[in-house]
Amino acid sequence: MKYIDHYDKVLEKYNEAWHLENHDRPVMNVTSWEQKTPVLKEPDSVEARWLDTDFVARKARYIVENQHYSGESFPTVFTNLGPDLFAALYGAELKFGESTSWSEHCISEWKEGMRLTPDRNGKWYKKIIELTEAMVEESKGDYVVGITDIHPGMDALVAMRGPQELCMDLYDCPELIKPLPMQLFEGFKQLYDDLYRIVTRYTKGTTTWMKILSDDKSYVTSCDLICMISQDNFDEFVREELIAETKWLDKNIFHLDGPGALRHLDALLEIPTINGIQWVPGAGAPPVGDWPEVLQKVQRAGKMLQLHVDNANELKTLSEVVKPEGVIIDCYAANAEQADELVRYAEKLWKK
Repeated sequence: MKYIDHYDKVLEKYNEAWHLENHDRPVMNVTSWEQKTPVLKEPDSVEARWLDTDFVARKARYIVENQHYSGESFPTVFTNLGPDLFAALYGAELKFGESTSWSEHCISEWKEGMRLTPDRNGKWYKKIIELTEAMVEESKGDYVVGITDIHPGMDALVAMRGPQELCMDLYDCPELIKPLPMQLFEGFKQLYDDLYRIVTRYTKGTTTWMKILSDDKSYVTSCDLICMISQDNFDEFVREELIAETKWLDKNIFHLDGPGALRHLDALLEIPTINGIQWVPGAGAPPVGDWPEVLQKVQRAGKMLQLHVDNANELKTLSEVVKPEGVIIDCYAANAEQADELVRYAEKLWKK
């Protein structure tokens, strides 16, 4: 691999974490920006910055070659059309902003016997395949191309229908909603397999926006809607698809976002096929190390933890409440020296 010379060792370290066998310290994914090439000229229009295939491929190379990689970080980018891409495969239209995209809701009401199938000949399916192909061919194995952000299940229904409308639907017509997540699971498998065949063309291992390596089929599982629904709703509309998804994947980490989602932590930890939890406290909340009861509960359940820290002080606090096994820490440093020092500091903290 062009930008690091120890990729096999990095992959081995991630595999240790997947099996809770990294006993020395957490896996440290620490990067810093180092401007080594001329600043990339971007297209004038916002939409072109997302959809111009040649530009997206060139930007991928630009991103990986202007970073410093410390610890177990590795050169990677992922194909990105935003969190609602999966819904766009079912008829929603995507709109693009500077840093994210969103869907225009395409379902005004649910109908009895409704069947949801992705349009593999539609423009968005073709576009994500085209972008992934272009990035992989640009990389030629110099870096890892991650699989795009896919939100199946209830999150896809939110993107098609709208959050308030869907929450009301769970009470007004639950019998129409209940079969839909498993229909979407079939589309998830189809898209994932199509992308998996592309991203593994030149490199061993898969990754996503979370930048965790695996030597087989891995993905970030999620359901942001759980912040808005009860445990009964979780059991009726989320659990079955989530279990199916985590059984089908070789490895997975569940993205748990915000204090409102914590009401479902126990239910998530009871699912044996969930390998780990990414805990994101959310904007305005205390940093991850200030949630010892959450982190220790996850570790007692035998699950991994993926966590973000902003500085050495947060890392120290974290070292006082979690064991290293299965922990993957993500951090952005100001420069290469600081990034390398953060990894050395982690070694000292957990050694003691």
